[in-house]
Amino acid sequence: MTPAPRPRILSEDDLHEAHGAVDPADLRAGARQGRIIFAGTPPIAADCLRSLLDDGVQVAGVLTRPDAPVGRRRRLTPSPVAQAAEDADVPVVKADRVDAATLEELTALDAELGVVVAYGALLPAPALEALPRGWVNLHYSALPRHRGAAPVQHAILAGDATAAATVFQLETGMDTGPIHAMCEVPLSPEHSAGVVLQDLTRLGGALLTTLLPELLTGASVPVPQEGAPSHARKLTREDAYVDPHQEAEAVVRRINATIPEPGAWTLHDDQRLKLGTARVYEAELPEPLARSRPGEVSLAPADRTPQHPEVVLRAVDGGVVLSAVQPAGKRMIAAADWLRGLRGRVTLGAAAPTPDGPTTSTRPTDTSREDR
Repeated sequence: MTPAPRPRILSEDDLHEAHGAVDPADLRAGARQGRIIFAGTPPIAADCLRSLLDDGVQVAGVLTRPDAPVGRRRRLTPSPVAQAAEDADVPVVKADRVDAATLEELTALDAELGVVVAYGALLPAPALEALPRGWVNLHYSALPRHRGAAPVQHAILAGDATAAATVFQLETGMDTGPIHAMCEVPLSPEHSAGVVLQDLTRLGGALLTTLLPELLTGASVPVPQEGAPSHARKLTREDAYVDPHQEAEAVVRRINATIPEPGAWTLHDDQRLKLGTARVYEAELPEPLARSRPGEVSLAPADRTPQHPEVVLRAVDGGVVLSAVQPAGKRMIAAADWLRGLRGRVTLGAAAPTPDGPTTSTRPTDTSREDR
């Protein structure tokens, strides 16, 4: 029996080499001279669009979500992708969904291929069939693992050893299409989701440019996804609550997975406290921290160089080094500066469960309106 074909998997070094070898003339392949439509909305998509434009990709037009209220004044503002396209004099189509009228605008752009990076809505079958080479999507996981809106956040929460940028052929299912290629990289447990997204966007832009000559001519044959799928739903504010009554690694993953969105937070004196990135404390806990209860915070000797004390949050099985905190109504400051200004015992999180109660502490509902 012939073994099933496997997706093309590139290392970061392989991708850099392949990206550097792309002939700009090949980016104008196909009957429509390499013209693509780019669909995306948030900042990471705008970064990817700029990367493609810098590489010389022929972007015939952009599809993005309509202007949305931003900031305290709720002023209507174009999406980051719309702003990047306008800066490059690329035509922009704004729509929440691709209906018949929007599809007419897109087909008028006379493009060969569509590229989706976090557009924010599923494309219907008529749109997928409207372009000669269909649509491809840049997704931030090794599919079929972590299908959905928040793959990087869920990869960090799960403690995955690697992250990936994957280009696959779009079909009507949620991230179910066959894979053209992916680039896998190590996933540091100390990086926030925001940092990982930036890294994968950089790699994803290079991967798209590298694949485009074959995508535009139909030479790239995608391979069906294999393995058990998992779903990466969008995280809520409640998901970002940090419960210190967990193992240290779980606490660190919860913090870093929810930065910058929805924003890691816990409680201090019943007030919401936002948290910066964290890592596991690598030395033996000193007294009295070793005898303290989960949630207590104190200074501990440095476990790494340079030799300065660390602010450590006690977890069930060890300590968590806090880098920064943001009290309600204030700015983010170094954790050491925050702790220095407090008196007495400092405890974070909700009350510990009672012996007769649940096995984990109750996760409080975030009623704060800050940053909403």
